[in-house]
Amino acid sequence: MMFNKKTHQANVKKLFYLDALGALLSVFLLGIVLVQLEWFFGFPKSALYILASIPVIFFIYDLLCLKLIKSNLGPYLKIIAIANISYCFISIGFAVYHQASVTIWGWVYLFLETIILIILALIEWRTAQKASIIL
Repeated sequence: MMFNKKTHQANVKKLFYLDALGALLSVFLLGIVLVQLEWFFGFPKSALYILASIPVIFFIYDLLCLKLIKSNLGPYLKIIAIANISYCFISIGFAVYHQASVTIWGWVYLFLETIILIILALIEWRTAQKASIIL
């Protein structure tokens, strides 16, 4: 199977856009929705605000990569993949630390977010690997 460098670069950019959109969604859900429903999910507001601030950084990183890096985005895609996996561990750590107050719905939210982020990170990593092969 032949890889087209230009097409692959476009796919890498789409992943950065998808990651940025996901980061914005996380900021909205954690910083607004879950804060308003603290009683339902059980995460303290202070923890939610900290967790919501991290995807803000990811969003800025994604946009800077898209704007400033014109070629060979693969290594930068690996960085955001690692950051996404790290964020999963941080989120789980916060949930464990606050386990006395986190409800079953808080755990469900965390589980779903973690699954989505792991899938995204794996796709980002594999795409970045392909980018390094075809350069």
